[in-house]
Amino acid sequence: MADAASLAQTELRINRILDSALTEQLSFPTVEEGVYQIPVEGTEIELDVIIVPLEEMTNQDGEFLQEMFHITVTANWFQNGAWQSRSAETWRYNLMYQP
Repeated sequence: MADAASLAQTELRINRILDSALTEQLSFPTVEEGVYQIPVEGTEIELDVIIVPLEEMTNQDGEFLQEMFHITVTANWFQNGAWQSRSAETWRYNLMYQP
């Protein structure tokens, strides 16, 4: 029972961290392509953030969408003698916060 409860708490914590990291990436005024490693303060969790442009994305009229990015955040941590990882992803229009 204790192991199951611990696993559930870890999963919940990781999901919150991933959600927070994605929200942070979406809140920046602009997005830049790249790969970033971000340690999560107070934990042994490290986030890998990968931002790549979506060059082949089209709208319903078949027009290419400009300035679209795919953002993936992966949490990595060591638990129970093995490396663990979970990912979350989203899309972002780069000029979303531009007037």
